[in-house]
Amino acid sequence: QVQLVESGGGLGQPGGSLRLSCAASGITFSIYTMAWPRQAPGNQREWVASITSAGRTNCADSVKGRFTISRDNAKNAVYLEMNSLKPEDTAVYYCRLGQTLVYWGQGTQVTVSS
Repeated sequence: QVQLVESGGGLGQPGGSLRLSCAASGITFSIYTMAWPRQAPGNQREWVASITSAGRTNCADSVKGRFTISRDNAKNAVYLEMNSLKPEDTAVYYCRLGQTLVYWGQGTQVTVSS
């Protein structure tokens, strides 16, 4: 079956960096758009960044210039490089595969605090 496993979350300092990874299995990873949504406590889930099968990327205005999404189809993996972290980046970050038929990872907690 399809599995998406996120890693790399944890505690980050304001102004610091974290790198999230998502490993996919059980599916032809390379043909799907991948995305990183997030959900902060008390908030709705929001889209952060996405990358198409062709490698075209897009990200939310709130993270533009700070976060970078990338993928490695040979490793069936997608990454989110997060720089210049802010406390408002604190959330559970999810890995999402697909746009019509969608699969989700279990989420990884990112906490930005000094």
